[in-house]
Amino acid sequence: MIHQDIEVKSTKNKAKSPSCCCHDEPVHADHSSHDHDGHDHEHEVEGNLFKLFLPSIISFILLLIGIGFDNYFPQYWFVGYVRIAWYVIAYFPVGYPVLKEAYESIMKGDVFSEFFLMCVATIGAFAIGEYPEGVAVMLFYTIGETFQGMAVSKAKSSIKSLLDQRPDEVTILENNVPVKVKAKDVQIGAIIQLKAGEKLGLDGELLSDAASLNTAALTGESKPDTKKKGDTVLAGMINGSTIIEVKVTTAYSDSKLSKILELVQNATAKKAPAELFIRKFAKIYTPIVVYLAIAICLIPFFFVDNYFFKDWLYRSLVFLVISCPCALVISIPLGYFGGIGAASKNGILFKGSNFLDSISTIQNVVVDKTGTMTEGVFKVQDVIIKPEFDKAEILKLINVLESRSTHPVATAIHDYVGQIDSSVELKDIEEISGHGLKASFNAKQLHVGNFKLLDKFNISYDIDPSSIVYTTIAIAYDNKFAGYLTIADEIKEDAKETVSKLKSLGVKLTMLSGDKTNVVQFVADKLGISKAFGDLLPEDKVNKVNEIKAKNETIAFVGDGVNDAPVIALSTVGIAMGGLGSDAAIETADVVIQDDKPSKIAMAINIGKQTKKIVWQNITLAFVVKAFVLILGAGGLATMWEAVFADVGVALLAILNAVRIQKMKF
Repeated sequence: MIHQDIEVKSTKNKAKSPSCCCHDEPVHADHSSHDHDGHDHEHEVEGNLFKLFLPSIISFILLLIGIGFDNYFPQYWFVGYVRIAWYVIAYFPVGYPVLKEAYESIMKGDVFSEFFLMCVATIGAFAIGEYPEGVAVMLFYTIGETFQGMAVSKAKSSIKSLLDQRPDEVTILENNVPVKVKAKDVQIGAIIQLKAGEKLGLDGELLSDAASLNTAALTGESKPDTKKKGDTVLAGMINGSTIIEVKVTTAYSDSKLSKILELVQNATAKKAPAELFIRKFAKIYTPIVVYLAIAICLIPFFFVDNYFFKDWLYRSLVFLVISCPCALVISIPLGYFGGIGAASKNGILFKGSNFLDSISTIQNVVVDKTGTMTEGVFKVQDVIIKPEFDKAEILKLINVLESRSTHPVATAIHDYVGQIDSSVELKDIEEISGHGLKASFNAKQLHVGNFKLLDKFNISYDIDPSSIVYTTIAIAYDNKFAGYLTIADEIKEDAKETVSKLKSLGVKLTMLSGDKTNVVQFVADKLGISKAFGDLLPEDKVNKVNEIKAKNETIAFVGDGVNDAPVIALSTVGIAMGGLGSDAAIETADVVIQDDKPSKIAMAINIGKQTKKIVWQNITLAFVVKAFVLILGAGGLATMWEAVFADVGVALLAILNAVRIQKMKF
């Protein structure tokens, strides 16, 4: 029954395998190797760090010894081929992996890669006898790459913490005997036994009388949620009470958490404009830099007196090192990845970094009322049935008709009336979009919906609907007005705070609803929303959104993901409330807020703004420093050491700035 407005969106194309940074590393969760021993994990991390830095440590020690022999502790034997061999050995641990990467890139047709630049620069340094500098450049480049890899791993960890929520095995009851089985092999209808502290592996229905469950894996909130017998419980929830039993209702691959995991895994595949620009820019920029380096080396021959090839080759090599685009290619995707991770930790799921970018520019947030700013939990307040009708009979018929709907209003009516009378058979049941439901019983027509439904069928009524503040359900039987029900919904506790935060971000707020205008205005006044419109059909909402778009404003539409597809399609960003309650929300929205808190709308926008700010800080830093040192290098005023700072130093500063977003409080 269409009493209120809830939205759905046409399914977007699924993203390809996600990737991060310049190496396009896919983000996958390894569910087969969960780490249960914290100490073992710490030792493993330390061991991995040592392995990561071992080549750099070897090269660094050999480089220091070589520099010592050259300048401070001269050795008679440290000359000629012995000296060259020493620096070649020092170069090999850090240089070989880069040489290999350069070769593989060339074989794939990508000649002008960052690896190619570093190889040309360092081999060129060896060619002109600058052995220590050749080793140093490759050493610091490798250290920078290692730190970049660590930063990427750190960014991934906040998302992987979400990806590791499903247990591999669950305990099911077979003839009342507990048996451990693979979660993916569990059939619908099986009974899972869940001990205190264990995570649920599949979605199901609670069979025990009550349970206290930690929903942090799904909502970002660790506050326990109490469930009672018959309630839906979801994979990833942790049992905080005594042993409970759950009947499996959904296959392992179709659980809410599985859909969330798929969403997160695909998130990095949808690139933000800045990422796409940098990738295209690097493909054009790098070959230009190579040709400029060649020009710096050769063209002065025709114009400079006392031209020395070795000096100008050195300048061109410095120019190559400075121009390496690592800082941009690495730090920008890392910034967006960090933003997605920060949002995930707060129970907000972005379907791609492009939506992080889009949400940062939102000027007008258009919200649905029911389920977004209000709880969506209705209770019948008044039942007004005209004396000439049998009240019990009318309520019985309404209850049967509403049993066809899962709408919160239908649930409220069912809770009020009670058990459905199975002896009642309604015929010709029809849903009229934006109006309600109609059916026939004993050859008489039954209409249940809003007053527009009665207007549509020319059924007169003797009350003024606008005089009733609560949501009103009009009833007509045998083409006569039979009365109405009033239903009330509570405003969410953080709804007012949401309006305040959005205003502080400079975002306008508009409320659109299919509910009665006076109900919508009543809620809007309480929340401080100046623009609110009720009694809207789907096409009316489209017109309202088009009016906003005509002012060239970017729009985020927020609802619970079941209706209003046209409005969602028009919005810049679609935000779904109720990630736990609607499969459509998880599958189709651009952004999913998992705990139903409207305050997360402002948080999502703020995360988008901070991410974009950090990304542009990195872009500016990289371009300004590189441009300055490039000019110095071309003029012979910068050495390889300045070049190393312009490349590796700027990259590390950009990375440190990028990972900062994961530590921010929003």
